[in-house]
Amino acid sequence: MTADPMGPVVRTPHGAVRGRRERGVAVFRGIPYAAPPVGPRRFRPPEPPEPWDGVRDAAEFGPTAPKPPYSEAFAQYLSDPSIPGDDCLNLNVWTPDPAPGAKLPVLVWLHGGALTRGSSAVPVYDGRTFARDGVVFVSVNYRLGIEGYGLFPDAPPNPGLRDQLAALRWVHQTIAAFGGDPDRITLCGQSAGAISAGVLLASPHADDLIRRAVLQSGPPEVFERDKVRRMVRRMAARLKIPATAAAFAAVDPELLLRTQAEVGRLSSPVLGGPAFGIVVDGDLVPRDPLQALIDGDTARGVDLLMGWTRDEYRLWLVPGGLLEHIDRLGAVAVAGAMARCHASHEIPRGYRALRPDAGAAEIVGQMVTDHILRIPLHRLADARPATSHLYEFAWPSLRPDLRACHALELGFVFDSGDIPESQKLAGEGAPHELGEEMHGAWVRFVTTGDPGWESWNPTHPVRVFGDGPAHTAHGPHDAEYALWTTTPSTRPPRTSVPRAPGAELASAMRRLRRSVGARRRREPGAGSREPGAGSRDNRGRPVRGSAPPASVRSRRCSPAPPGSSRRSGGRPRCARR
Repeated sequence: MTADPMGPVVRTPHGAVRGRRERGVAVFRGIPYAAPPVGPRRFRPPEPPEPWDGVRDAAEFGPTAPKPPYSEAFAQYLSDPSIPGDDCLNLNVWTPDPAPGAKLPVLVWLHGGALTRGSSAVPVYDGRTFARDGVVFVSVNYRLGIEGYGLFPDAPPNPGLRDQLAALRWVHQTIAAFGGDPDRITLCGQSAGAISAGVLLASPHADDLIRRAVLQSGPPEVFERDKVRRMVRRMAARLKIPATAAAFAAVDPELLLRTQAEVGRLSSPVLGGPAFGIVVDGDLVPRDPLQALIDGDTARGVDLLMGWTRDEYRLWLVPGGLLEHIDRLGAVAVAGAMARCHASHEIPRGYRALRPDAGAAEIVGQMVTDHILRIPLHRLADARPATSHLYEFAWPSLRPDLRACHALELGFVFDSGDIPESQKLAGEGAPHELGEEMHGAWVRFVTTGDPGWESWNPTHPVRVFGDGPAHTAHGPHDAEYALWTTTPSTRPPRTSVPRAPGAELASAMRRLRRSVGARRRREPGAGSREPGAGSRDNRGRPVRGSAPPASVRSRRCSPAPPGSSRRSGGRPRCARR
């Protein structure tokens, strides 16, 4: 670090950057770790940035990746700032001591947002509290949606994941200049960010870059390639172009975002459907990452902190009134969830027995949550018990019906519950002491590998935050897990049960999606869920274009909420979609 009256100056491999002193820590924002992914670099792996002369100002966040805005239904709960510009492959550093030799622990943060939304500029992700407590905090922007996770015959797969790897390598090479220890890097993410962190953890290309990992509400997973191809082909059909990277690169970026949002509207963790996701590519992702980690092929000795919220599904269903709608659908919704989870009939019966007063939405929501999230993390902890710690976030939001929903824990992990962006999801008056408890546990884990409770063992210890004082519960979801292991999904239904075979369950899933889409079309303001008047794209320009044809308008519904980047194979059939 160089002393400078205007702010601390640190030299990176590509040039010097000047940060700012803010509330006792040094902050450097918008540092390029790769070249702008435009022109011939679109849909390609990231390339190093061009070196610069002099000192680059790093006071403001850099551009965010192109993305559509959240629908009105989700925007009331989630903030997602958009900053125009091409140079979107950038990162931010908060550090208590930007001096070589400090050798402080490092946390690298990957944001969530279904691989289609989100950025490092979300105010909830302010790294000041981690730097205040002795951790060098780095947050990363990466390509999203079709730009980052489209699957084409003429371009390499997973460019967004490759962006994250490039950022991780930048951190490993450079973070010592900011006071960090490159041998004490914790990779942390939530939802799609946690999925990405888990995949990188399993990648041979990142094997020597990660000392610890935190997976919040997202397991290591990949999508089936055909699921991503369907998303690309549907976009290509709407745009009337070939499903190639060259053809997509010629499309106006505003139209591309609008089409992506329209095609992805019916995809969600509960409903499934085509979506963008990470795929096995034979290189960065050579095999299913969950199975690779379970088999011990990679990331040996890496400490793991993993967990979920008690009512993840509530964020996927409460916006737009889907909770009540699924309750009214009843048996059709449950049959759809069975198809979604490849579950036998005994499984929803078991959930009903465990929750006799629950409506269909709760049964469906908890089934799907266990299928896509808790069971994979449980399996990973079983395979690596000595280095795994699990948690559950249980505090119910003060906003109506959300309970302990997906993403609610973020304001507490970052100890940022007093800012308006956290209160959008938590409500006003969230307990400050809960933030101190969770944030303190994360700091301890990043620093030492021990968050403060016992590691995984046959009693299945789970640290529970927000249900009274923080405490360790043993096997809080074992009864649900037993349903999936004792009634495997491959077993045919009993002849005494008058239920349909797999084809009819798939039909129920389609009826559920159509019913949800029809409801969303009838909602007030449904026509404004797509970018339109008053909406702006990532370049800061108004979204223009003629109205979509009637066949498109008739299928409008809310875009997928955060965490909907779900799910794929490589697991037993009880955990496949």
